Amino acid sequence: MKLKAVLFAIAFTGLAGGAVTAADEPQVVRQALMKKVGGAMGAMAAIGKGEKPYDAAVVTASLTTISASAKAFPDQFPAGSETGMETEAGPKIWETPDDFKAKSLKLAANADALLAAVPADQAAVGAALGVLGGSCGDCHQVYRLKK
Repeated sequence: MKLKAVLFAIAFTGLAGGAVTAADEPQVVRQALMKKVGGAMGAMAAIGKGEKPYDAAVVTASLTTISASAKAFPDQFPAGSETGMETEAGPKIWETPDDFKAKSLKLAANADALLAAVPADQAAVGAALGVLGGSCGDCHQVYRLKK
């Protein structure tokens, strides 16, 4: 009976250790960053479309999330992370890393500029989304694999 408990504990520890390792994988980290950006863009889009009332705190938090995520994003593509974990990262990221980083930092700079003068109403949020969406599209068109 004790042997079963010990074997179970060993197996469980191995599985838990594997989950921790997977969470540290760059593919997982960058996917989490993109989900944060997507969530922030979604929150702003709801305001920009009039689906939600204007809320300066939501806009500020969204822009802050986008800026921080875009600044951290380029560091999540080390050699060897080109595949696995259902990544949508295209090979051009590793072929032209300076351009990739520049595009990511452009998104961060756009978010920072908007943070300096937070959009003050629904129309301004809509215009801000156009700027941010353009930066997102510039990168996705070149560096994201199409599913």
